[in-house]
Amino acid sequence: MTAPTLDLEGIATDWMHEQYLHLHRHPELSMQEHETAAYIQARLAELGIENFRCGGTGVVGILRNGPGKTVAFRADTDGLPIKEDTGADYASTATSHLPDGTEVPVMHGCGHDTHVAVLLAAARFLAENKPAWHGTLVLVFQPGEETGAGARAMVQDGLWERAPRPDVVLGQHVFPYAAGSVHISSGTAMALADALKVTLHGKQSHGSQPQDSIDPILLGAHIIARLQGIVSRELAPTTPAVVTAGTFHAGLKENIIPDRAEFTLNVRTLTPEVRATVLEAITRIVNAEAQASNAPAPDIEHVYDFPRCYNDPDQTQSVIASLRAELGQEQVVLAPPVMGSEDVGWLGDSIDVPTVYWFFGGFPANQEHPPVNHSPYFLPEMEPTLSAGVRAAVAAISGYLA
Repeated sequence: MTAPTLDLEGIATDWMHEQYLHLHRHPELSMQEHETAAYIQARLAELGIENFRCGGTGVVGILRNGPGKTVAFRADTDGLPIKEDTGADYASTATSHLPDGTEVPVMHGCGHDTHVAVLLAAARFLAENKPAWHGTLVLVFQPGEETGAGARAMVQDGLWERAPRPDVVLGQHVFPYAAGSVHISSGTAMALADALKVTLHGKQSHGSQPQDSIDPILLGAHIIARLQGIVSRELAPTTPAVVTAGTFHAGLKENIIPDRAEFTLNVRTLTPEVRATVLEAITRIVNAEAQASNAPAPDIEHVYDFPRCYNDPDQTQSVIASLRAELGQEQVVLAPPVMGSEDVGWLGDSIDVPTVYWFFGGFPANQEHPPVNHSPYFLPEMEPTLSAGVRAAVAAISGYLA
């Protein structure tokens, strides 16, 4: 891989800002990105880039420029059910509906508007500078990252039968780091994730007659407390993992012991082996505590899962060289993995192609506590964030195609 040779002074900044502002004002929930997909397709068509829908609300663009390698670059497109509270004059006022029909506010609280605007700008720049590179760029505008559904939906819809098979899959994510910087991991970059819903069955009784009940609330309390022992007592202290009980619902009145309780779990692990160990331990503890309470067998439902995001070490070193050549040695930091999760791994893993994924900063370097992703206050500064994101994307792509 060679350092980039393209002159990145030619980025269409005003055009990129226009795309960003439109996307920020018009977020859509996961797998509901119909207007977003239509908007992306219209921009690609204006640039003369062939494109097609994939995975429902996903969009794939193909920019061909003679023989050479093929690089896929992914940007996710969905927003979140959060009410924006950034104070920006372009803040989202959009609303939508969850799958159960609940109306909710929607904002780009994770920066996916930034990702789309950056990739569109990178595509425009490369389309206008074809003499400086050769090969094929596959632009993957992926829906449903927040629910873990989008990448899998695109693959199942024939993504790699309809688009050229890439030599590598690249991607990036804006994060509360200093704008202009990149943080990248070699090997495991982000965790596997699993969500479980546990339904406990008990026996209803009056609150004054507990002897006639099987109390699912007490049972649930014992289970949740015991689950915290998995990480602290069943894994080595050097093995990262997270088991979080995020919701607990039971009962309707203070003097009625209910006949059921439900809670949800979120699990993060860094390897398939640790994942298997933790999930087995959860099942064992839930069933054993139910038996200890003389309760019927609980129901354990696997709600969703995210794959591990694994950066191929050899490809990562090559991408780091390209990023440092463009952004500067000190601006590209080799970082440890994070316990957050991403579904980008499905794209490369499904065809045994290496992935390289990194974070780029979106906030002033002197801001002590920038808002985190998924916050109602999350609002990366437009510049230098967007331009630096394009420079990083084009530099990484050019390392393969320049």
